[in-house]
Amino acid sequence: MIDLYYWTTPNGHKISIMLEEANLAYRVKPINIGRGEQFDPEFLTIAPNNRIPAIVDHSPQDGGQPLSMFESGAILEYLADKSGLFLPSAGRERYIVLQWLHWQMGGLGPMAGQNHHFCHYAPQKIDYAIERYVRETNRLYSVLDQRLAHHTYVGGDDYSIADMAIYPWIVPWEKQRQTLEEFPDLERWFDMIKARPAVRRAYALVEDVNPQAGVEMDEQARKHLFGNR
Repeated sequence: MIDLYYWTTPNGHKISIMLEEANLAYRVKPINIGRGEQFDPEFLTIAPNNRIPAIVDHSPQDGGQPLSMFESGAILEYLADKSGLFLPSAGRERYIVLQWLHWQMGGLGPMAGQNHHFCHYAPQKIDYAIERYVRETNRLYSVLDQRLAHHTYVGGDDYSIADMAIYPWIVPWEKQRQTLEEFPDLERWFDMIKARPAVRRAYALVEDVNPQAGVEMDEQARKHLFGNR
């Protein structure tokens, strides 16, 4: 059994998708980041960077004590190795998948995250910042579209953890001030991933865990998300 410390964010969705796709037994441990639960001492022993997602695997591969992990990219790689699914075990194919996983972790996620912040959450509208991150998000969409013009999935011919990492960051494309019609191969891939049963099951968690997702955040949430040192 795997405990998934989760909230309904793109990074949270990555791990619920993988757990559903790999048919791994898990239970959800909601961490309401708008109410500051990511700063609870118990959670910090699992995720010292006070961010979701995190997991505790009570049946790790080495047969030892429960293993806790934080950082969504590392968790995806761990679960892929544990299940033997969605990541080649060796060779160049493995590194192709991993480089696109790291592309999401180091590029698309941070840039789209700043896009969300300055377009929707910053107390002052800073035109330079909005333009900077909307344009950079557009550039990254273009990189992805060019990759998918020649490959069925991001990592190549096979569905992988790279697709699982990237897809949740494309879901809020309208919020990022993008249009999928501009990127036909990205749109083709997006519709294909969206239709997967495991992806649908993963996103169905939103109704159970955070039915208020999408509601404008209050001042308490802003303090916990943007003001806590």
